[in-house]
Amino acid sequence: MSVYIWLFFLTFLFTMVALDLGVFHKKVEIPSVQDAVKWTVLWVSVSLFFNIVIYFLYEHNGPWTDLKRQDLSGMEAASQFLLGYVLELSLSVDNIFVIAMVFSYFRVPLELQHRVLFWGIIGAVVLRGLMIGHIEDQATLPIGCLAELDADAGQLILPEGAVS
Repeated sequence: MSVYIWLFFLTFLFTMVALDLGVFHKKVEIPSVQDAVKWTVLWVSVSLFFNIVIYFLYEHNGPWTDLKRQDLSGMEAASQFLLGYVLELSLSVDNIFVIAMVFSYFRVPLELQHRVLFWGIIGAVVLRGLMIGHIEDQATLPIGCLAELDADAGQLILPEGAVS
């Protein structure tokens, strides 16, 4: 994918994070249900707009996009994104209960919960990125070794180059 697309995406992402923490939620206050609904509608709308962008990136593969995916049309790419978005949204519902229990246990004041949650999400994203980017080989080695276990002989077959 084009470097320009990645630069635009990352700039947009960091701008939204900065606006959320530095401008929109700068004042510490207890959010109302009406505010929560407004923010939810806003971010879901941004995601659906991004889905439209994905459609056009894949459907109209312009010279600036550098997408060499002949096997994936715009509709297929947009459908895959939307399916993944809805799946992740549904899987995150259980996190709401876990977060509520953690906030309750540690008695995090209502007015600070947005900030604590936001920095927790940023920390999780950074740590996940580090794990994917730098520790992938070390993290998958034990799993790969277990996958190569010879059930008949009961011997462990290590991948090439692994220390036994």
